[in-house]
Amino acid sequence: MLVGPPGAGKTLLARSIIGLLPPLSQEEIIDVTKVYSNADGTLPGIIRHRPFRSPHHTASSIAIVGGGSRPKPGEISLSHGGVLFLDEILEFPRPVLEVLRQPLEEGRITIARAAGTLVFPARFMLVATANPCPCGYYGESTHTCTCKLGTVSTYQQKLSGPLLDRLDLVIDVHKVDQDDMLGAKGGRSTAELAHSVLRVRHVQQARFNHQKFKCNAHMTNEEIKMYCKLDNETTAIAAMAIDRLSLSTRGYLRILRVARTIADIENQPNIKLEHFTEALQYRPKQRLSSKPIKPQGQLLRPKEPINQITQSRVPEGVPQT
Repeated sequence: MLVGPPGAGKTLLARSIIGLLPPLSQEEIIDVTKVYSNADGTLPGIIRHRPFRSPHHTASSIAIVGGGSRPKPGEISLSHGGVLFLDEILEFPRPVLEVLRQPLEEGRITIARAAGTLVFPARFMLVATANPCPCGYYGESTHTCTCKLGTVSTYQQKLSGPLLDRLDLVIDVHKVDQDDMLGAKGGRSTAELAHSVLRVRHVQQARFNHQKFKCNAHMTNEEIKMYCKLDNETTAIAAMAIDRLSLSTRGYLRILRVARTIADIENQPNIKLEHFTEALQYRPKQRLSSKPIKPQGQLLRPKEPINQITQSRVPEGVPQT
């Protein structure tokens, strides 16, 4: 989830993610095509590209999860193998967002109707953007937020704790600096980044060669114990983080999966301290903006800043919380 003020480029960044993902495998092509063959409308042919679905925030729960008198796959199943993009996720009704919890955990959705029970696949990458408040400038130093603190709290509480805990990465996005906006400095191209992603995916496929799944995100607890072992120093930092940030078991396991991926990006066979601390920086905060402000309710900050827990040994370039 990308959190930031209007005009910071959240939507542009989110939409670019589909271009970074590796091509569909032959097995995935068959699975995605089978899903679309059960949807309304004429099948456009064999689906060879990863789907990118972007439902409007007025979409109903049935439109998102599927259903009807003759159950059809919804947006989460039509996103199977690809990306489900929820632009301004806090504008979606909370009951609609809550139906995402089961498929995010299990990779499928079960729809029960009088005519029978159907199970549709729904293993997608959820990508979301959010303003931190209704006006969009809560916590921003360059603009004054016009929202009352209670209004900000109510707005952010549309995203429940259990759903927030299922997000691997929550990133603060700030407006582009004036010098960067006027300058010609560029970053790595989409093609370069996509090549890096493909290389890392090949590493993971080799690791899970004898498993049904092929990437870190789908590791079970047993695989995490096997492939995400920590050294003594990192284990000590992990224990401190669990205690002082009140991490849930799910949250801790997600940190390990992310840390394993960061290690793969750097061609490291084992998770090191810097990999774990970087993954820790991406965990969802108890509030959606990292700027200091007089807190209350859900807007309370963690018991101790993460960079203090890690004794300020966060690698260069990692966003600070």
